[in-house]
Amino acid sequence: MDLNSSLSIATSGLEGTQYALGVLSQNVSNASTTGYVEEVANLNSKDTTGTGSGVQIGLTTRNVNDALEAGLYTQNATVEALTVKDNSLSAITALQGSTSSDSGSSATLSDELGNVSNALTSLVSNPTDATAQATVISDAESLTSTVSTLSSAYQTQRQSAEDSIVTGVSSINTDLTTIGSISQQIMALKVQGASVADLENQRASVMSDLSSKLSVTFTETSKGDMLVKTDNGTQLPTEPDASSGIETPSSTWPLSTESITLSTASAYSASTSSTNGIPGIDLTINGTATDITSSLTGGSLGANIDLRDNVYPKMQAQLDSFSYALANRFQSSGLALFTSSANSMTFSGGTTLASDGSIATADSNTVTSTNITGLSSTLQVNPSFTDDTSLLAPDGSTTTVQKVLSTALGSASGDVSGDLAAPTSSGSIQVGYSGASSLSSLATTLTSTQAAVAATATSSLSTATSVQTSLSTKVSNVSGVNVDNEMSNMIALQNAYTANAKVVTVVQTMWTALLDAV
Repeated sequence: MDLNSSLSIATSGLEGTQYALGVLSQNVSNASTTGYVEEVANLNSKDTTGTGSGVQIGLTTRNVNDALEAGLYTQNATVEALTVKDNSLSAITALQGSTSSDSGSSATLSDELGNVSNALTSLVSNPTDATAQATVISDAESLTSTVSTLSSAYQTQRQSAEDSIVTGVSSINTDLTTIGSISQQIMALKVQGASVADLENQRASVMSDLSSKLSVTFTETSKGDMLVKTDNGTQLPTEPDASSGIETPSSTWPLSTESITLSTASAYSASTSSTNGIPGIDLTINGTATDITSSLTGGSLGANIDLRDNVYPKMQAQLDSFSYALANRFQSSGLALFTSSANSMTFSGGTTLASDGSIATADSNTVTSTNITGLSSTLQVNPSFTDDTSLLAPDGSTTTVQKVLSTALGSASGDVSGDLAAPTSSGSIQVGYSGASSLSSLATTLTSTQAAVAATATSSLSTATSVQTSLSTKVSNVSGVNVDNEMSNMIALQNAYTANAKVVTVVQTMWTALLDAV
């Protein structure tokens, strides 16, 4: 082997070692970056007519397990969805009190109703006592206040979900178009035969972020483009049409929605539009917008859509049903103690009360058993009784109060069925349990049912987080950067660099000696 060949081989070794050290440095500096996959420096031996002639630098690749990554992306969406629900529902359970047998019941609807019952019982013993009368009104107001507070909490959390949907859509757009922008660079470099590992890692980091916001699947094409689809197969574009004028990354394309202030009557429907309609989430392709709200599941966005359109409307319907049954059963017993502050109410006996407690004529704004949406937010103690507490027991008569205790607060079939049963639906929303129960049972069932929803979210989150941690560990073991291994590799590369440098030095010395001899 001549000196020129030796110098060429050693020089290529230096270049290859320098390249490998650069990749190693990239790995170490990104060891804690979410979604980053270990990059591999590929060095191949160069062969000239069967004789080794140095080292050839290949393309940098990523040490990735696609199946494990896909599984982690799916689990990311599950964990984030449950986290959003758990955080949101915890605000409701904090208001509802506890019905746990080991801790004792406290501050629940059933407790407040029990206080009203106890106050009425005391009133039977002292019907003309002003303090006993005032206690009934005070406890009744405490009950309506608890109902109103719960209703307000549902709406607050529902509005928070709506606001999060709007910001989430914007963030998802940015991720989608960032993926598209990076994919364009990857495809351009692949055509040139250049390494794309760094760009693929940048794209993977964005993909990981997107996977926590929405349940999606990723498919890379042979050209290096990345296709993004929702769980039901709806493809989400990542690159706008060239003629659209949209600059990427974009926070306004391809998805769009509108921000609104929700009311208790607000509802989303993909097939109809109304004055109370909630705007859907549209996907715009080539100027055509299509509502794909139902396709957007999982992740923080899917969780917020579910909270806004299903979870809280159902809780509201359950509370509205209880509120109507409360007012209806008291009125049917002859004591119209509860009414609405905003609307007239028509009861099973046909009586219609205005918000001030006076007899009114039913109109389009009248609350009936089939039109109870939002009643709990306006439930109040009849002003007629707050103005004159003696109306609870006129002339000291306890007949009506005793009837309330035995029928309105009773559990006999005739007191809880037929027109006296609590409504089992509010519009298209089913409360999920029978209305033919006593007021106390309805209150307990409502609290326990809603607490179970929150408990399920908490329990499921714990399980899902464990699975996510396990998957993340597996991905890290296969594709992550092991800093200890990188340090070991660095020592080996430093030794290789030193060896090649010595060869260069020796060859230079030999060339110098040869030239001096000539």
